[in-house]
Amino acid sequence: MEEKYKEATKVLIDEFGIRNKMAVPRIVKVVVNSGVGSISKNKEMLDAVVKDMALITGQKPSVRKSKVSVSAFDLRKGQPVGIKVTLRGNRALSFLEKLFSVVLPRLNDFRGVPVDSFDRDGNYTLGLSDHTIFPEVDLSKVTKPFGLEITIVTSTKDKERSKRLLELLGMPFERKN
Repeated sequence: MEEKYKEATKVLIDEFGIRNKMAVPRIVKVVVNSGVGSISKNKEMLDAVVKDMALITGQKPSVRKSKVSVSAFDLRKGQPVGIKVTLRGNRALSFLEKLFSVVLPRLNDFRGVPVDSFDRDGNYTLGLSDHTIFPEVDLSKVTKPFGLEITIVTSTKDKERSKRLLELLGMPFERKN
């Protein structure tokens, strides 16, 4: 993936006429998170989700706890509500390579990821409803599948440059007819 990244940098410099090497769009980090509010009271299931997330990302996730109590949601302050992993550098690139080349093609009826999931700052967010499509997950040990949100944070504020960077790295965007 590092070779692909270097090639993408050269192409971006040529296409957008970038003179300063520091202005070339790059991947800053990849944030993977999941909400665990529904299973937060079951310690074994929460541990299983944390273990699966660590297998998927290659890094131990941090458990995010609620800051306030909300009685309507049966939520107490300090109760786990999510898990989060922030990947940087080579870990982020290897995760993206696995996501683009192995995981996304495993989805049923996959025709590409939506192009309109960029925010105004050029970051891309992708939601997956089932974590079991990752090859590291042992299906026999999964009690309840959970969803993931993957945010790819780039150094540019331009959506077009971000999109082109992700295309060059191999992200399969859907084709509009």
